[in-house]
This record gives sequence, structure tokens and C-alpha cells, in this order.
Amino acid sequence: MPHNAWMSRPDTRTALLQIHFCVLLWGVTAILGKLISLPALPLVWWRMLLVVAMLALLPRVWRGLRTLPPRLLVGYSGIGALVALHWLTFYGAVKLANASVAATCIALAPVFTSVIEPWVARRPFQLRELLFGIGVLPGVALVVGGVPQGMRLGVLVGALSALLVALFGSFNKRLVSHADPLTVTALELGAGTLTLTLLAPLLPFLLPALASPLWIIPDLRDGMLLLVLAGACTLLPFALALVALRHLSAYTVQLVTNLEPVYAVLLAVLLLHEQHEVTPTFYLGVAMIVGAVFLHPLRLRRKKGTEGIKS
Repeated sequence: MPHNAWMSRPDTRTALLQIHFCVLLWGVTAILGKLISLPALPLVWWRMLLVVAMLALLPRVWRGLRTLPPRLLVGYSGIGALVALHWLTFYGAVKLANASVAATCIALAPVFTSVIEPWVARRPFQLRELLFGIGVLPGVALVVGGVPQGMRLGVLVGALSALLVALFGSFNKRLVSHADPLTVTALELGAGTLTLTLLAPLLPFLLPALASPLWIIPDLRDGMLLLVLAGACTLLPFALALVALRHLSAYTVQLVTNLEPVYAVLLAVLLLHEQHEVTPTFYLGVAMIVGAVFLHPLRLRRKKGTEGIKS
């Protein structure tokens, strides 16, 4: 038995490195969003279309689509629409503010999830989860106070993006085990691409700050960055995460995933020098939000451990 445990450690260490690498790549998406000159709408449209085109090359995806019942087709398509809106608002926040602000706003997603998931999963509402959400608000206030007036709209759009993360994440959790993950990804992003195509003419009336022409052909530089965004920062971490999840607990994955805004903010400072665009108050707010996000799963784990001892 000890021999088996020892033998499993390299797999666990490798999986931990893989999931950290995935989260780092997800953090890079905000940097690429700033570097790509396209507006948020065509940027997201091209990203989704490129990923769908890559997945369409896999026979496994087509086999999976043929076996999906109509109820799941509709459900995953609806989630795909939410994913498209999340990415649109996320990159909108990058364009309206900067990569650091957009990534920090995504750290609010667990706060929204603590309220939304009980409703989606039809489980009792937990008061401690609401208190966790309230505890993050001082950090949000500091973030807002630490950015220039011209970036405040970006903070608002970023918070909307975090709300959409909570929505599609909660619905995805409910349906994720019913189909092949690559098939689900292709279906959701295909539905998301269609959603943005239909939404583009209405965007000037619904979200004027994010309105732009949809059909913009990227130049060579933007095209290369979009390929990196679609392949290296979308498909690659998705595949790696699937492998890593076989050797890690959901708790470990959640803690590592919470590092995404930390990686993104650090990369934004190193590569884009965004520290000159905000005040130290902003970074104090970031620390408070990220600290609260880490504290929440730690408290849940401690509570479960206590319950195990009692039983």
C-alpha cells in the first residue's frame, strides 16, 4: 500500500503542474485581449469560430453530436450563449479598462456563484455563502476607487462578466456529466458564435459600449495572436485540465483556479506595465478580493473536516 501511494505521487505532482499551467494560460487570455487590436465583439467571434473549426476536425466530436438527445442540445446551446456573452463582456472590460481590471472582476465570480448555484442546483441556500459575498464588497470598493474615472465602466462590464461566469458555470456543472467534454465544447462555442452573429445588429441598443462591426478581417499580427488565443489558451488548457482532473481533488483544482486573476494581474504588470494606470488602492482591493476567494473554500473544507470528526 505505501508503495502504491509513493508511485502515485509523481502523477499527482505532474497533474498539479498541469493545472497551474492551465490557469496561467487562462490568465494570458486577458493579456492577449489587450494586445489584439480588434474590438471585443469580433475578437470573441473569431476566437469561438477558430476553436469550433479546430474541434470540427475530430470525428469524436461529430459522433458525440449525433448521440445527443434534443433536450441536451438545447441546454448546451443555451449555455454556449452565456459563454459568448461572458467572453464579450470580459474582453469588453479589457478594452474599456485594462487586463488587470478585467481579471480582477472575474475574481467576483465565486461571490455570484454562492448565490446562483443553490438556485440552479435546487439545494438549500447557505447563509455563510451570502456573508462571504458581503465580505468581498470592501475589496470591490477599493478596486473601483483605485482606477481612473474613465475605467469605471470597464469595472461595471467586468462585474457583469463575472455574473455570466457564475451563470454558465452553475448550469454547466448540472449538465457536464451527460456528454463527451469535447463535444460539449464544440456545441457550446458553436452556439456562442451563432449568438454573437445574431446579437451584433442589436448590440448598439443593448450594450452600446461594446457595439462594433462584427465582420472585421484581422491583419497578420492579430490573426497570429487569435490563433494563439484559440489554440494555446483555449483548447490546450482544456485538454490538459481534463487529464489533470483525474489525479486531483475538486478542492485542489478550485484553489489553483482562484490564482487566475493573480497570474493575470502579475502578467499585466510585467508585460503591459499597467501599474502606471491604477493606484496602490486598486492592488489592495485585488488582495482583499483574492484573499476572500481563497478563504471561502478553506472554510468549507475545514467545516467538512469537522463534520467528519464528529461522525
